[in-house]
Amino acid sequence: MPAPIRAPEMTQAARPDAPGQEPGLAHRGLRFAPFLLGSLAAVAALLGTYLFFVRTTTGQYIDESALVESTELYGPASKASLRFLDCLPAISVLLAVAGLGYATLVRRRWAASLVALAAAGGANLATQLLKNEVFTRPYRGIETFAGNSLPSGHTTAAASAAAAVFLVASPRWRPLVAFAGGTYAVGTGVATLVNQWHRPADVVAAFLVVAAVMSPAAWLVLRRGGSWNTCEGFGSHPASWRLWVALPTLIGLGAAAVAVVELVRIAPGLGREASTTNYFWAGCALIVISGYLVASAASWLLATSSRGRGPGGRGPEPSRT
Repeated sequence: MPAPIRAPEMTQAARPDAPGQEPGLAHRGLRFAPFLLGSLAAVAALLGTYLFFVRTTTGQYIDESALVESTELYGPASKASLRFLDCLPAISVLLAVAGLGYATLVRRRWAASLVALAAAGGANLATQLLKNEVFTRPYRGIETFAGNSLPSGHTTAAASAAAAVFLVASPRWRPLVAFAGGTYAVGTGVATLVNQWHRPADVVAAFLVVAAVMSPAAWLVLRRGGSWNTCEGFGSHPASWRLWVALPTLIGLGAAAVAVVELVRIAPGLGREASTTNYFWAGCALIVISGYLVASAASWLLATSSRGRGPGGRGPEPSRT
């Protein structure tokens, strides 16, 4: 009589992770190279921003002109943005606490929350060190207030809080969270320019600092995330529609067109106009371009890296929350 066939046992290695269990099988082989490349690209862009807008006469002139021309918007817009900036630290803290608290206490994403919190703190610390200890602003004949203001601390606080929530969000929600967080960070940057707290380059540098710090943190979150950090890719949920990646990209392209038009109108040559708010609008466009570019890149990188592969025995099932 033939021996009965025994059903294969589910070993510990093959058992799907619980929502809070770590690490997830799907991401043990996750490549670090794309995340390192993203961080290095942000660092290179940060250095380029500093060298051009702070260390050269042309860069200082463009940046300072945008700041000076923001006085043309004094009025209701300035008052509203000033109230927003006054509340910004509290808003950013509440945003981070709500997002991280939900991920930690409800979803039990302890490791992800700790990594996101540490990365947000590291980004803010890096901004203060760069602004006060590393970067200097030489005199290039451009009249401005003394001292370096790059990167923007307010923008770093807003962008890092949004990025922390983005990291601990479920993969199917990340594209929408990236767009919303990018909009919050861009709005903060524009508000600092309207109120003459920061030049456009200060805001761009803040986005890049956050990107440089958060990119390796994203790898750690995916590496330690378990089955909750796996999704079916774009389109599996309304919050993961490609629209949320395409929309900021289109907004960024529109902002780039605005910047080109405004700068061409005041460029040397026939029909040159005297700038009244051209530099200001070009500066706003630069903020929009950089903020949404970072948000779109982060959304795309994590969506492609956390894509799951069904219950066919090759990876845990995608997260449904």
